[in-house]
Amino acid sequence: MPAVKAVGIISNILCKVIVNGTARNQMYQTARTLRRFFLPAFFQLLVAVPALALAPEPPLGYDRAQSLTTLDIIERLGRHHYARVAVDDSLSSRLLDNYLDNLDGSRSVLLKSDIAEFEPLRQHLDDALLSGDLDAGFRLYRRYRERLESRLAELDTSLPERLKKMDFSKDEVMLIDRSKLDWPADQAAADIVWDQQIKASVLSLRLAGKTMPDIEKLLAKRYKDQLRRIRQVNSEDVYQLYMNSFTELFDPHTNYLSPRSSENFNMNMRLSLEGIGAVLQADEEFTQVARLVPAGPAAKQGQLRTSDKIVAVGQDKAELVDVVGWRLDDVVDLIRGPKGSTVRLEVLRGSGAAEQRLAISIVREQVKLEEQAAQSQVLELETGGEKHRIGIIDVPAFYADFEAMQRGDPDFRSTTRDVARLLAGLQQQKVEGVIIDLRDNGGGSLEEANQLTGLFIESGPTVQIRHSNERVERKQKFRDDYYYSGPMMVLINRLSASASEIFAGAIQDYQRGLIVGTQSFGKGTVQSLSDLNHGQLKLTESKFYRISGESTQHRGVVPDIEFPSLYDTDEIGESALHDALPWDRIAPVRHRLYQDYDSLLGALRGQHEARVKSDPEFVHLESEIAVARKRSEVNTLSLSESIRKQERQTQSEEELVIENTLRAARGEPLLKSIDELDGKDTDEDEADAADAAADAVEPEKKDPAKDALLAESGRILLDAIRLNHRVAASAN
Repeated sequence: MPAVKAVGIISNILCKVIVNGTARNQMYQTARTLRRFFLPAFFQLLVAVPALALAPEPPLGYDRAQSLTTLDIIERLGRHHYARVAVDDSLSSRLLDNYLDNLDGSRSVLLKSDIAEFEPLRQHLDDALLSGDLDAGFRLYRRYRERLESRLAELDTSLPERLKKMDFSKDEVMLIDRSKLDWPADQAAADIVWDQQIKASVLSLRLAGKTMPDIEKLLAKRYKDQLRRIRQVNSEDVYQLYMNSFTELFDPHTNYLSPRSSENFNMNMRLSLEGIGAVLQADEEFTQVARLVPAGPAAKQGQLRTSDKIVAVGQDKAELVDVVGWRLDDVVDLIRGPKGSTVRLEVLRGSGAAEQRLAISIVREQVKLEEQAAQSQVLELETGGEKHRIGIIDVPAFYADFEAMQRGDPDFRSTTRDVARLLAGLQQQKVEGVIIDLRDNGGGSLEEANQLTGLFIESGPTVQIRHSNERVERKQKFRDDYYYSGPMMVLINRLSASASEIFAGAIQDYQRGLIVGTQSFGKGTVQSLSDLNHGQLKLTESKFYRISGESTQHRGVVPDIEFPSLYDTDEIGESALHDALPWDRIAPVRHRLYQDYDSLLGALRGQHEARVKSDPEFVHLESEIAVARKRSEVNTLSLSESIRKQERQTQSEEELVIENTLRAARGEPLLKSIDELDGKDTDEDEADAADAAADAVEPEKKDPAKDALLAESGRILLDAIRLNHRVAASAN
């Protein structure tokens, strides 16, 4: 026993010294030696001498491989993660809170007595992890599962009686976000929380036209499925949840991937998966759309949106399967399917009184590199009686066919090569300027961001990268014969991230072109993926910096001229993620300025603001955004059927006014009801599915003049060209 205790103490001390940064290189070698020779003996001793174990192994517990993987993860975080995060008592306290949030963010399963029982762990989880001891994480999960199993089993018998007692005439409200509340004081308090949640589900289904017998059947099946799935949770599921509660404290992009999660991640990275082209994430009991893959089936179909919650999935014309409470990977498996088949989704959009339940049909396809390729169009505008032509290049991702490149294929595809070809074509069409549309572009190849910047500058640095060892690397373009020197602009939005921000930031710093749109995502970090003895570790190892020295982290790129934002920045963006690395700056790099846009911005903004005041498309957009923001501020949900119906009626009337205002400005016939805009029958849905299948083969280009933001971007670019000509003329 003393020998075992000594090994544990030595391992703990060495690992803590390593992670805290003291004598890092020497200590890592010592820790590896310790882990290789002493820890296997330690675990063998535990197996050989049962008396050393605190209790018989429970049905759901960790194993030796997971202990060793934990030590490996801690070592790699200490050696390679960009942030110097100490694994100490402070992190231990945060880990307990984060794990509890990940387990029971709605504060509806665990009780205050459970939290009090586990509170003594607050200052000791770090010591346990540094010794490969995962018992605390598994014990806490077992308590959570015990409470949830008991609740779901009780609902299996009590649900019919609960539904009979529900009074929908009662003026009662439910708090939507309970994450800041304390846990229920006792079982009776938890009963109240569950009764409200069940009542909210029933009312939502009633308002969607479901009958009470159908609702009872649906909810009974939902809770039985949840009970079955919670009983199917295995050791690997718990380990991944606990380890990610730990790695997320370093930053939100550092994650442990179990073998199954790793396989799914790599399939998505290769874009070899036949499905709908959506990245999904778990959000408490729901499966939520994190983002849409550019040029994927869902993006082409156009109805599914970021932040939608998928509540049911069906195959072709088969019955929808309720997936509330399902494991994320099981929902993903259900959505996947062969190319050409149709998947039907039922999604919830919005929350509270603004919640909508929508049916969406998507034809599955395989996302191909060619479909994500940059494309060009010509935007024709008329101002002052004159017709103008602006080139539009839509860049949905920063891509490169690395396999073809390695084969030596001289015609390999890449973002830069495609844009160069499109630029040449637009110049032949005599466009006056070019807009690079990076809306919804989530990034991709860093090298392509560097190369694409080089198409618009003669030479110079493009981005700075600071690594975890504080070494700063600079990418740059060397002088060569070709670059596009004509007027240009970059259009971004909240979903423009990573490589998009590198490109847009460089163009802005060089004052090579104007940046318009909305503040970008703010992801200024670089991740690497490494194999562990069990699964993989995705780890943030570097950070991007603009040539101005400013990080794109958190703040992203702020446009020179801002448009109304379609996305809630409190919900979407790096700043909305917990424990995201902070914004900072490093030394700038000397670079030339191609224009003096700073001196023109006042005039350009004034012309833009005067124009959009009377632009019906912009007025319509701002009205929709204002209504959405007002609704998002409501944090309570009425459980009175009459009040909810009145709220929905008020919302429909607001939407009708907004829509008819736009239609009147366009000279279109007015609607009598908002249902005329959204209502579709089954035949129309099937026709839409057929159209989506056709679009998957031959996507139809949309008229850029009908895109209000793109059209206004073109007008701003024309304003800038005219002002620059005046400045040049006055200088002469």
